[in-house]
Amino acid sequence: MSQATEPKDPKRRHGVVALALVAFVAGMVGLSFASVPLYRLFCQATGYGGLPQRADTGADRVLDRTIRIRFDGNVDGALPWTFAPVQQTMDVKIGETALAFFKATNRAAVPVTGQAIFNVAPELAGRYFTKIQCFCFTQQTLQPGQSVEMPVTFFVDPKIVDDEDTQNISEITLSYTFYRSDQGPGVAAAPEGNKSGS
Repeated sequence: MSQATEPKDPKRRHGVVALALVAFVAGMVGLSFASVPLYRLFCQATGYGGLPQRADTGADRVLDRTIRIRFDGNVDGALPWTFAPVQQTMDVKIGETALAFFKATNRAAVPVTGQAIFNVAPELAGRYFTKIQCFCFTQQTLQPGQSVEMPVTFFVDPKIVDDEDTQNISEITLSYTFYRSDQGPGVAAAPEGNKSGS
C-alpha cells in the first residue's frame, strides 16, 4: 500500500497563487481605466449613447428640409459657474453648417477650470449630429468673475433621412454639462476673442 505524498514546497505553491491573483487584480484595474476611453471611442465611432460625431469640414450637401435644434446647459454642483445656451432653439437645414453659443460665468473669487461633456437626444440622432469645432473638445479656464461666450459649430448629416430609424426626427437636443477639472495650470483657456465683461 502506497503512502500519500506530501505536497512539494507549499510555500512556493502559495507564492505562485498569490502572484497570479496580483496579476489578475492588476489586469482588472488596467481594464477599468481603459474602459472609459475605449467606450468613448466606440461611442464616437457609432453615435451610441447620443454621442455626436466629429468632422473637419461640413457636409457635402444641404437638403431642403429643416430640423430644430434645442440647446441645454447644466453645471455640476462642484463647479462655481453659471452656464446656459445663448439661444434656446435654432432651425437649420439638414447638412447646413451652423454656429451656436453658450455663455459661462465664473462666480468664484479664484480661477476655475471646467470640462464639458455632451450628448444629443434622441440617442439615435447621435450618429448624424456632427461637430466641427466645440469648446467641449478642451478644458476651459475662467478667471474670477469672467464671462465668455463659447461657440460650437455643427451640422446634421444628410444621411439622417436615409436611415429608417431616424428619417422622421424633427428635433434634436444638444446638451452639455460642465464639471470642475482639478488638473491645475497649463490647461486650455477660453479663447481671448470670446471674452466679455461679467
